[in-house]
Order: sequence, then structure tokens, then C-alpha cells
Amino acid sequence: MHYYGSGAPANGCMKKRHKPVRRMDTDMPDVTVAVLDKFDPQIMKAIEGAVPANWTLRFTAENTLAARAAVLRDADIAFVMAAPLPKELLAEARRLRFIQKLGAGVDRIDLDVCRQHGIAVARLHAGNSIPVAEHTILLMLATYRQLPQIDRRTRSGIWSKEDARGTHRQLQHKTVGLVGFGAIGKEVAKRLRGFEVTILYYDQIRAPSNVEQNLGVKYADLDELVRAADIVSLHLPLTPQTLGIINAERIRAMRSSAVLINCARGGLVDEVALAEALKDGRLFGAGIDAFSVEPPVGSPLLELENTVVTSHLAGATLDNFSGIVARAVENAKTVLRGDTLPETDVVVAHDRKDRLQLIDD
Repeated sequence: MHYYGSGAPANGCMKKRHKPVRRMDTDMPDVTVAVLDKFDPQIMKAIEGAVPANWTLRFTAENTLAARAAVLRDADIAFVMAAPLPKELLAEARRLRFIQKLGAGVDRIDLDVCRQHGIAVARLHAGNSIPVAEHTILLMLATYRQLPQIDRRTRSGIWSKEDARGTHRQLQHKTVGLVGFGAIGKEVAKRLRGFEVTILYYDQIRAPSNVEQNLGVKYADLDELVRAADIVSLHLPLTPQTLGIINAERIRAMRSSAVLINCARGGLVDEVALAEALKDGRLFGAGIDAFSVEPPVGSPLLELENTVVTSHLAGATLDNFSGIVARAVENAKTVLRGDTLPETDVVVAHDRKDRLQLIDD
């Protein structure tokens, strides 16, 4: 039976949502799933339609720590997209055994606490790779064509083509440098080939030669890539090793006509140095979907005319979510059965004996 949680209801009750009867999954135990992000009703509906009918869903109604704690307190499983899971929140999770990230990055989950308390954690490898790749291309084009400014000017009654001709850029014949060449980086490369660009990439692990040939890419050292690229696009996870990888020195090394695109994590970039370079005209522009502090209240990057900014939504499309939630539910079932998760999804491995015991209970 499915329920809608109002975060921290005053009467301690859950509000039932009337919907078509779903099939019971008799192979699965009756478990409670906490959904820790405040989702659009269409996304909530997709989650409801994907889980077995004998699972109880508790949705948070507010993006606050208190609301998340209320739905997490008696949950066996948590689904999380962007909400942070610090140790203070995990301390409220008395029954929690499995966290499924509805994406790839897990830097906002306290993994040390999860390991200490035997809470398994999984991500969805490549789950958002296509919408993020599309958004990356969108930011490249919007930055080169100064789309937000043109939109505002056109709406205000300014109709001038020649101003654009003197400043706008096109992708054709440019050199694009991809920093990070995992699932998203490869999807970006696929989509760039039609623009007739040269593609460089940097990754700690070099791709096999047949992958490089098929995608039309060339490996480069990071500093070489930064110096050579007209567009530097970031596709790395945030780790202690990648924190601040695009530092002030590397920003200074970029071409004066260069563009920086970040659809990964804000902590990868020295945002103060980036803002200064953009303000001084040492870079053409930047397209930014991820900030070091979110929301980026007071960030100088929001005040500049040569930035295009979005609210960390590169992976957020309705089309993609049905596949995301289907994989999330399948991973949860795998853990409950005590089976092995896909290797690329495992972040903190589950104790298979413990999962089998949960079913027996």
C-alpha cells in the first residue's frame, strides 16, 4: 500500500493517495521506502508506479532536515536524488539498511557513517548520462551565443542582429576539452561529433584505442588540454583528489577566448578565480550548472553577463526518470534478496547475510 508523507504530520498519520491497485510482489518483504527529495507530482507518480504494492512509500514534503528525518526514521530503504545525508540525519535512521542514489554522485552522503552502521549504498552508473550530456551541449551553445542576454533584449524590444555578429561564436572547428571521460564524457563526445570539432579528453584512466577511434577523441594531459581547448567541459566526480582541480593557475592558462562548462560538481573549480577571470575578460564565458555552495546565494558568478547558469538540473528530465526509478527499485530488490548488485553501482557493499535476515524477519 502506498502512502504520501507530509514530512512531519502533526497527527502522526500518513495521507493515503488513491491510485490504481498495483501488483503485489510476494517475493519481497513489506518494507518502507523514504523518498528524501521534494519531487514534482509527476515524478512521485512514477515512483509509486514502479515499486511493489506491498511497499510503503513516504515522501518528504519539504526540503528540510526535519522533514527528511521524519520520513527516514522508520524506513528500511532510502531513495535520494540531491538531498544531503549527513551523519545527523543518518542518526535518525533506526532501521535503514540501504540507500539508493538516484544518480551517480555520492559526495553528499556520509559514507563513513554508512560503513560504520552497515548501511549499503548504491548509485546508478550512467543513469543521467544522456540528459547531462545534452545539457552540456546546451550550455556550450548558450554561452557562445549569449542566449540569456539575447532573450532578455528581444523581450524588451531591442532587435539588433549586428551586435550579435560582432561577439557571438560557433562550435564548428573549435577544440573541446573533456575533463573526465566516464559515461557522461563519452556521451558528450558522441554528440559533439556532428559539430565538426576537435575533441581532446583527460581522464586518470585512458580509454582503449578503439574507443578513442570510434568517438573521434584524442587523449591529452590535463594542463595541455587546458591550454589548447576553446571549451573546457568538466565531467568528474568530486573527491579529495579532484577538489579544486581547475584552480587559479589552470584558469590563467586557459585561452582568453575560452569557455568553461561545469555540469559536474562546483567544488572542482576555484569559483573566485573563475569570477575574476570572467570579469576581467580573460575568458569569453562560462556555463555553470553546479556550484560549490548550493543554492549559490551571493555568488559573483550570478552577477556577470558572460555566464549562463542553471540550478544543478542537467540530469533532470521527465523522459529519463522512468528508467532511473526502475533501476533503483531493482537494486533495492537485489539487496533485499541478498543478491549481488551491479559492480558499477556499488558504493558501500551490502552484507548479503544481513539482507537475507531482513527478509526472514
